[in-house]
Amino acid sequence: MTTLVSGSQLRDIGLGRFASKATGTLAAETKTLFNITGGLVLITSIVGRVTTAITVANSYKLQANPTTGTTTNLVAATDIGTTDTPAGSLLGFDGVAASSIQQGPGSVPLLMRALAVDIGTIEHVSAGSDGAITWMITWVPIENGAALAAA
Repeated sequence: MTTLVSGSQLRDIGLGRFASKATGTLAAETKTLFNITGGLVLITSIVGRVTTAITVANSYKLQANPTTGTTTNLVAATDIGTTDTPAGSLLGFDGVAASSIQQGPGSVPLLMRALAVDIGTIEHVSAGSDGAITWMITWVPIENGAALAAA
């Protein structure tokens, strides 16, 4: 008898649990995308899909804002709008805080190494006022009871 393993089960085994969050129309603001509770989590991948074209200058970044401690960049602020980023483009980065967001029509790099993130939030900081992104993240708990969920 053959037992098939579903795609979501393979993802859970290889990358961890999954969450996603749509930004809505981008605005010049800092907005919480994901909440982390209960302890440290390990981010194994994070990728964005542009759902509405970004066509105006927009210095954009992701940051971790812990409940205790200092906010840190997950990726350097990158202009994702002066040169249009069309709907359907993917956004990714390699996990080095000084690196820029990469965008591609069909593929982008993912994290070269996982990121440990403490209790608090993962936020986006947007300076532009058009476009929309859906961020998808995979993660595993480092500490018992740790969890990550869309805000």
